Amino acid sequence: MAERGGKRPGAGRKIGAVSQQKKDLAELARTHTEKALEVLVKIATDGESESARVSAATAILDRGYGKPGQSVSISNPDGTALGPNVIQIVPVSPKHDHGPTKAP
Repeated sequence: MAERGGKRPGAGRKIGAVSQQKKDLAELARTHTEKALEVLVKIATDGESESARVSAATAILDRGYGKPGQSVSISNPDGTALGPNVIQIVPVSPKHDHGPTKAP
């Protein structure tokens, strides 16, 4: 008797694939790009609140040049910078048994 339900190999949308609805929505949004950009420029130049002008200007720059990268600074508790980490890969011969060791 065959099993029913559950995960089946090869079933479903492939990873990274975009649904047709999402593609259609993006295409429709692109038809309004010029008008939306005009509105953002108008708000950035003539907006009544400073926060609205900043938000509109940021949106324009993000669309024209991409969002800026995020940098992360990690330091020791005393404020000094951490040095670079080095990861070393050491090959191990399969002839030796490297099973779990017992703690003393």
